[in-house]
Amino acid sequence: MKEMPKADVVIVGMGWTGSIAARELAAEGLRVVGLERGGFRDTASDFPAPNVLDELKYSLRGALFQDLSRDALTFRNSPNEAALPMRRLGAFLLGEGLGGAGVHWNGQHFRFLPADFQMLSHNKQRYGDGAITDDMTIQDWGVTYEDMEPHYDRFEYLCGTSGKAGNLRGEIQEGGNPFEGARAREYPTPPMEMGLVQQRFMEGARKLGLKPYPQPSSNLSQDYTNPDGAQMQACTYCGHCERFGCYNWSKASPLTTVLPVALRNPNFELRLGSRVTRVELTPDKKHATGVVYVDALGRETRQPADMVLLCAFQIHNVRLMLLSGIGTPYDPATGQGQVGRNFSYQTVATARAFFEKERFNQFAGAGALGAIVDEFNGDNFDHGPHGFIGGGYIIGQNTGLRPIEQRVLPADSPRWGMAWKQANNKWYDHNVNVGVHAGSTSRRQNYISLDPTYTDDLGLPLARMTFDFSPNDLRMRSFMLARAEEIARAMNPDIVNTSAPPVPASVVPYQTTHICGGAIMGTDPSNSAVNKRLQSWDVPNVFSIGASAFPQNAGYNPTNTVGALTYLSLQGIKEGYLKNPGRLIDM
Repeated sequence: MKEMPKADVVIVGMGWTGSIAARELAAEGLRVVGLERGGFRDTASDFPAPNVLDELKYSLRGALFQDLSRDALTFRNSPNEAALPMRRLGAFLLGEGLGGAGVHWNGQHFRFLPADFQMLSHNKQRYGDGAITDDMTIQDWGVTYEDMEPHYDRFEYLCGTSGKAGNLRGEIQEGGNPFEGARAREYPTPPMEMGLVQQRFMEGARKLGLKPYPQPSSNLSQDYTNPDGAQMQACTYCGHCERFGCYNWSKASPLTTVLPVALRNPNFELRLGSRVTRVELTPDKKHATGVVYVDALGRETRQPADMVLLCAFQIHNVRLMLLSGIGTPYDPATGQGQVGRNFSYQTVATARAFFEKERFNQFAGAGALGAIVDEFNGDNFDHGPHGFIGGGYIIGQNTGLRPIEQRVLPADSPRWGMAWKQANNKWYDHNVNVGVHAGSTSRRQNYISLDPTYTDDLGLPLARMTFDFSPNDLRMRSFMLARAEEIARAMNPDIVNTSAPPVPASVVPYQTTHICGGAIMGTDPSNSAVNKRLQSWDVPNVFSIGASAFPQNAGYNPTNTVGALTYLSLQGIKEGYLKNPGRLIDM
């Protein structure tokens, strides 16, 4: 086995979390090695226009996504079923390559609500113990919104996020989200320009007494230079955000905001084509000595390090912990063990409004161009009469109306032939998506484990997902979809259709890439795999950073919270761990 010189820190995965960690820790004078399983990517060379505006290559064939022919995952709905491998990414889209999923994301950039961080205690206090059903394993995060606020702020200013504050230092602001937690200052850039879709959505919402606001967006509304000097340009509304890289330096990503700064620091070394297979531990499994990976030439290589940061995508962090023997694997039969526990997803649905005589020019769109109502998110309304907890936002969104993926017809339309073509001609750009994006409560039987049957091309067990929607979340979805339909009908369309992903849960139709949990954070080793600084309770020089730390998922998209948690963890490392290496952080 090839042996590399020892580093102070080795980082596994170079998406948002790994890139931020590399920039921060290299600036502390530490020797940092970053390992990325994919190849190099750069805006100028990899995403020039018009080449990148290729819907077939990027959206349908997934040029930026994980190669499932080498390394897939398996899925089942319950522990008594045999899991089968995914052969094509569908429900969620795992990234691969420098920048990770942060390259092909939409740019939707929300803060979780204050009550989201105390989901268990808050709901018990307001609705009583009976609101928490026996199968739920939701819990508090161990940190509060107030703990997270400065780190949210820092990530937003890194990205140049465009939006309008709704709660500025405790004062409700006109035009923003009146339900959000207090923020210390305004967004770094103003909201995006609202198109006709958003205008009509807001009119319909206001008829119902709701308070719509512009979606927070990291597709920038104007030119911006972030605190590190990275320059970005105003969005051109080209409609190619999700599943694509941005040719215009307009969508915040690791490539445009933070990686260039890290790469300029001589303390940081990036190694591409490096697939980490395990974290190496001492015989007592209480200390990591580094990682083992297969390099771009297929050589097994050891990278010794004093500290290991797992910054890969959520499911890869959990899989590496299981492969390495870090912590105790979760057992759903007994409820014992923490690694793999509390896997959660997202709960979505759509009300589609069709207008026979009105066009909306939706080719001028962006990944985070939307107007939103938040009255039914989190605990912003009285759940008592409805029999569920949690909620989500409702959005009038326009991401670009690309001609292959985004052709939508009324439910009774012909399915093939000339009549199908005529229906496409009639309804293209004559419909509006009123979407539901809601939370996911963790439950005892939803978890991640190692598959006993299927392996990757290196012979390692695949990660196995066991997941189905909880009864709580299905009741929530029905309620939310009814509210979305009310808004759609208030827009006075000719037809309204509603739809939702299938039950039992399926990994075939796309839903969201927001898979969470498995190495959750908490206040005690009995209820979590990592502490509130995302440090392993069992192996203190290992940190698992990312959405794997979420005890359950909230109604919002998670990227802003992932970024804020990264800064929260790094604060603990810099101010606590480096002063007492090898010990649990007490701060």
